[in-house]
Amino acid sequence: MFCSGEEGDIVAGRLDGTIQEPSPSTHPSSNPVSATDAKRATSPWHRFLVVSYETVMSAVFALPRYPFCNSVKGRFLRCMGAKIGKRVVFYPGVWITLPPGSTLEIGDDVDLALGVMITAAGGVRIGERTLIGFRTHIHSANHVIPDDGSPIFYSGVEKEMVTIGKDVWIAANCTVLPGVTIGEGAVVAAGSVVTKDVEAYTVVGGVPAKLLRRREPSRSAYLPVRAAGSGSRG
Repeated sequence: MFCSGEEGDIVAGRLDGTIQEPSPSTHPSSNPVSATDAKRATSPWHRFLVVSYETVMSAVFALPRYPFCNSVKGRFLRCMGAKIGKRVVFYPGVWITLPPGSTLEIGDDVDLALGVMITAAGGVRIGERTLIGFRTHIHSANHVIPDDGSPIFYSGVEKEMVTIGKDVWIAANCTVLPGVTIGEGAVVAAGSVVTKDVEAYTVVGGVPAKLLRRREPSRSAYLPVRAAGSGSRG
């Protein structure tokens, strides 16, 4: 399973709108791009809206991580249809693509570090108190790789939900691919590529990420609320 390295990729394809309807013979997908999506993506109006969203979003998310600025960023995402919890920290430079009708849910006290990218075309859910490390990418959409060798450029995209449980730590420079579920309390080591589901309370790492060890679930019923921006993501 491969994920596009272009930061401009969105729900219906590339920023320039050059996407075509995927072939019925390509890889199966839980949510492939439809002919309507493909036609919409080629229109100048669609391209204008995409670029306009990215321009406003990048300006909003360039703000520092003061509590008031984090509140502005959360309100911006809510206006786009996302569900954002309390005390979410957005470092400057976070990049989130949120096409109309897509799902983005972020729980309370989540921390998104500098350079985090989230493509929410296929849906992304992040549980409370989760830490997402510097320059980590979470992708819920992916280019289709045709079996017949035809150009990937014309093959469309497929979309799958990414679910990240609560109290997860995804360290720096990780990549989470579409369709992955990361269980509660899991840890993903720096530089890992997560291609399969991760069990709760496990530590995984590598390319692709594999089990390194298991953790014992906390017996404490009390978890103090941290100050905004105090989480460690290294």
